[in-house]
Amino acid sequence: MEISQIIPHIEALIFASDKALSNEEIIELINNALGFIEDRADFEQIEIAIQGIKEKYDSEFYAFELKQSGGGWQFLTKPMYHKTIALLNGDKFLKKLSAAALETLAIIAYKQPITKSEIESIRGVNCDYAVQKLLEKDLIIISGRNEDAVGKPLIYATSKSFMDYFGINSASDLPKISEVLMEELVKATVINPAETDTESESVEQIIDEIIIQETTETTIEIVDMPKADEMEGE
Repeated sequence: MEISQIIPHIEALIFASDKALSNEEIIELINNALGFIEDRADFEQIEIAIQGIKEKYDSEFYAFELKQSGGGWQFLTKPMYHKTIALLNGDKFLKKLSAAALETLAIIAYKQPITKSEIESIRGVNCDYAVQKLLEKDLIIISGRNEDAVGKPLIYATSKSFMDYFGINSASDLPKISEVLMEELVKATVINPAETDTESESVEQIIDEIIIQETTETTIEIVDMPKADEMEGE
């Protein structure tokens, strides 16, 4: 089957779909739609076609792009048009998660699958309301039960909507905690260039002083760092 024949059908499928389409779903739909028995599209052809479509819409002439997100492919408007689209959607873009919900979501994202009691042991507070809100917003799902724990509690994981919302294709695409900590550390230890005559520790030395200790309670301990004025007095 010619790739040029496949491309417009893939574009139509992704454009019309209300969810992200995986390569497997696309090849099945293409072969069923075109009805070829002997000359069926294969995975290599689908991948080449998708790459061609992606390169086409990466052009500055298009306001949207083909992006792998939420477990498959979908057309998404480019970030530079966010403000314009926000005017159309109004309050839809203004709804935000509370700090408690964000903390709970972050714990689930990095520790999944996880039970509610494990989430509460990390946060130190009850998380019934936060978990319920995340379920209502379809950012997390109940993925089963912990058969080894007393009472067989429910276990939670992030949903496809979560991946779609954050523009990632799987939980493995989340930034590493160590990378986030180092980025925040660099921001917090910027020293005024006018004070270069004062001896200070390098960023690498400061990073070495951060201790990340993951215990059975899955807690993270960060050693307090000296403030800039304290460093100047040394």
